[in-house]
Amino acid sequence: MSLFKKFFGSNNPSSDEDKDNEQSQFLPEVTLAVDEAFIYHFKKNGGKFIYCENKSEVSEQFENILEENDWYENEVLCFDTNLFHLLEENKLPFENPANPTFLLASCENLIADEGSILFSSKQIKQLKPDVLPLNIIVIATTSQILGTKSDGLSAIKKKYERDYPTNITTIKYFEKAKEEDFTQYGSSAKNLYLLLLEDL
Repeated sequence: MSLFKKFFGSNNPSSDEDKDNEQSQFLPEVTLAVDEAFIYHFKKNGGKFIYCENKSEVSEQFENILEENDWYENEVLCFDTNLFHLLEENKLPFENPANPTFLLASCENLIADEGSILFSSKQIKQLKPDVLPLNIIVIATTSQILGTKSDGLSAIKKKYERDYPTNITTIKYFEKAKEEDFTQYGSSAKNLYLLLLEDL
């Protein structure tokens, strides 16, 4: 079943609400599927999630983000040659940007249990999260959603047998903490959009 149908398929939300109210508080907590868990935690962390059924929807939603933020004609940081076509189609300068407005990137994996995005040097070179642009647009697929960070590291090890990437890091916080939050100490919050393409 597609992720879209899981989240938006219910025709009668009130009946779902009644079922939740009927459930006893003594029953064990229901464990979410990894895709549902990722989206729940990602949105809780302040990330903006846009589901796309196909590549043309990805292009359309990318243009909507540009329009919403008035990012046309702004410089973009992008290291992924597979994404250059989106920038070229929208006439966005991305070669040696002096002051990029946003980063356009793919990622290694999406980590469900904490709603974070796992990057490596393949997407962000040797740049640390705090020196990346404040605004980030990530394009990923539903098959990249994994349960935990250790699953993500195992997937990287399997994917790159010889040319193992460096600078493996996650970005987890997508909005400034409203109050002092010690769990965010040392991390830099990013304004992050995720365009999630259904590929399962």
